[in-house]
Amino acid sequence: MSTLPTRHIVWDWNSTLFHDIDAVIAATNDSFAAYGLPSITLERYRDLYCVPVPKFYEKLTGRIPAPDEWALLDATFQKSYALHVTSCTLTPGVDVLLDGWRNAGRTQSLLSLTAHEDLMPFVSRFGIDGHFLRVDGRIGPPGGGKAEHLARHLEALAIDPTTVVVIGDAADDAHAAREVGASAVLYTGGSHARASLEPAGVPVVDTLEEAVALAAQ
Repeated sequence: MSTLPTRHIVWDWNSTLFHDIDAVIAATNDSFAAYGLPSITLERYRDLYCVPVPKFYEKLTGRIPAPDEWALLDATFQKSYALHVTSCTLTPGVDVLLDGWRNAGRTQSLLSLTAHEDLMPFVSRFGIDGHFLRVDGRIGPPGGGKAEHLARHLEALAIDPTTVVVIGDAADDAHAAREVGASAVLYTGGSHARASLEPAGVPVVDTLEEAVALAAQ
């Protein structure tokens, strides 16, 4: 963690602020069926999932999908996810955490690997966009990591990375933070099991309340 006073959180969206892991598993299994793979449980998904996503499929099949295969997998996933995600909600307690951080005079923003045009209606739907200095989704094709997006995000905000904590549910969030000189806290309630997160070398917590408490230290 940074030794400087933390004044800014960069929040992840999917399976962090937005509790969509059930929709993710359903859509993953639909894409697996299109690919001829057996379905996967939440536990196994959390053990194996990684970013970039094609690497996740490599763990399951022994090879990275060819471009046409990846296009089919992603298209099937996105179509299924759009159906299942309508019943998903914010992670319990998020409103209180966002209010508390802002009321303490600190700032926060949101960065997601969801396509920007798909992300914005969700954030607006829950009425939380006013909490954030900036909301950015992915620009460009899917399948990559978050580091380059985080660098652009912080540059647009003109915020010193050493005063930033990234809160997310994936080891890639920690990697992205490290690449730009920020800190990170990882949350076990999303896409990764604790055993998959701990090798990232940053604090790992079971609740977002714990994550915010660490960011405030």
